[in-house]
Amino acid sequence: MENIIVIGAGQAGASCVAKLRAEGFEGKITLIGDEPVPPYQRPPLSKAYLLGEMALERLYLRPEAWYGENGIELRLGSTVDAIDAAAKTVTLGDDVLPYDALVLATGSTPRRLPANIGGDLGGVHVVRTLADVDAMEPAVAEGLRALIVGGGYIGLEAAAVARKRGMDVTLVEATPRILGRVAAPETADYFRELHRAQGVRVLEGVGLDCLNGVDGHVVGAILTNGEEHPYDLVIAGIGIIPNDGPAKMAGVEMDNGIATDSKGRTSDPNIYAAGDCASLPFRGQRIRLESVQNAIDQAEAVAKNILGRDEDYVPQPWFWSDQYDVKLQIAGLNTGYDKVIVRDGGAMRSHWYYAGDTLLAVDAMNDPRGYMIGKRLIEAGKSPDPAVIADPESDLKPLLKA
Repeated sequence: MENIIVIGAGQAGASCVAKLRAEGFEGKITLIGDEPVPPYQRPPLSKAYLLGEMALERLYLRPEAWYGENGIELRLGSTVDAIDAAAKTVTLGDDVLPYDALVLATGSTPRRLPANIGGDLGGVHVVRTLADVDAMEPAVAEGLRALIVGGGYIGLEAAAVARKRGMDVTLVEATPRILGRVAAPETADYFRELHRAQGVRVLEGVGLDCLNGVDGHVVGAILTNGEEHPYDLVIAGIGIIPNDGPAKMAGVEMDNGIATDSKGRTSDPNIYAAGDCASLPFRGQRIRLESVQNAIDQAEAVAKNILGRDEDYVPQPWFWSDQYDVKLQIAGLNTGYDKVIVRDGGAMRSHWYYAGDTLLAVDAMNDPRGYMIGKRLIEAGKSPDPAVIADPESDLKPLLKA
């Protein structure tokens, strides 16, 4: 094998090329990204970076010089024009690049508000890229008014940052409650009260009817409950969709993203996928994991399998979210839970998801010990007695030895 091309210069793409070199691959590696900057961290964009607490250079996963020093060709600000899977080539403008193995680490794109309700007005933003955050930063200012559309983690994090910058913030969630797709009512209740205590107006079961604009810029909104209010800034946090354009060019199979097997291989044996764009087998179903942890781990597994390791990637999901002074840490996937055990330690709190007697996941709020023990229990396939979990005075550590 002489040439490996990785399309997508985000966390997954950067992790893949680094692992290829660490595993001893000596051939040519090309990393293609459509943004003009080297790979960077996305989670701090809408938090520390937007708040001015993190400089641009600290966002970068590695100094740009590292790629050249390790023989990795960066093709930044580049769009893939064609992929010929039969000829095993990728076309960038006038350049036709051959590959022996191709990795699609193309990530995802935020859903945008429809143009027919004003989603194309100036002042309407999404949170995904460095350019997105740089564009909204001047409007995230004290005394201005922000409307956050969507009550998932992205929307809640955006609301927290806007409040910390002194904005008047309204958050609307069209479904009956915030975090409806990803968390239990107990976790939603916790974060609803947290945001309301910080002065955010949280409206559930209320959506956006339309945005009002003047001279092409948003000035207000009409909500589905009939309310009309002025706003200076609108942020949409209504989900993401996998970037599948290059995959469609290559003709590989799709299934809620780019379908891969347990090795990260697509329907074409020379093409792999990793990160937000990839769907993978997990517990008898096919899922996409939208997290930094999965992007890194899956991409590193793909790198090793390209080099012949033939190892299954078995995800051990974990996630996090920072809102005000609360750090939420999540271990596992709660899909299929039928009860939630609340462990209330006052400032530290955790919610433990069970399906029957089986522990599936833990949401830990400012409870790093509960999170770490829960994570280790889940990974070990151990399910403690819910009565022990519910008692905040019980010592959880002995559960690891049970």
